[in-house]
Amino acid sequence: MLKYSFTEKDFDVFEIDGLEPRMSALIETTRPKLENLGEHFSEYLTELTGDEQFAHVAKHARRKVNPPDDTWVSFSTNPRGYKMMPHFQIGLYNSHAFCMYGVIYEAPGKKETASKWLGDIDKFRALPEEYHVSLDHMKPKKTKLDDMTDEDIKAGLVRLRDVKKGEFLVGKVYPPDDKALKNDETFIKDLENVMDKLVKFY
Repeated sequence: MLKYSFTEKDFDVFEIDGLEPRMSALIETTRPKLENLGEHFSEYLTELTGDEQFAHVAKHARRKVNPPDDTWVSFSTNPRGYKMMPHFQIGLYNSHAFCMYGVIYEAPGKKETASKWLGDIDKFRALPEEYHVSLDHMKPKKTKLDDMTDEDIKAGLVRLRDVKKGEFLVGKVYPPDDKALKNDETFIKDLENVMDKLVKFY
């Protein structure tokens, strides 16, 4: 049994109708992997960044009617939460898994982060061209960096800076048939490689 890597069964969780049935399947099938990933990568990111990192596994506790469309584990230096600061995140929708770093709309320091990144467009261009950008963490849509012009990247960062709901995350996407998901060792090494590349934005 795989301890870290997502399988077809994990992606299929999001096809289950109803809040309680989907949550039951998610808790049984996927959450143990997120907890294992959290344990591994809180240590890995602590060493990588030099700051103690804490794992936050999504509980979806506020949901009363609509079942979740995604789930995740996020990492931050705050043991009580992650939304208020730039953070690493590993998660999945029914269409793909992902490993990203970025800022979502709750972060009070997002203007400063956006301004800093606007001066570092070359850092985005140095990432592998198959990496993706998300401008809304609540939606599965992500755009390949290779399909974005410098002006597209700048526009996303300006929106992060100037618009209350603005967000910007960058990282790698894993379709369900991705070779990196075939076994735990390959997936862990690939995620470590992604984080090694994204830490330049930390």
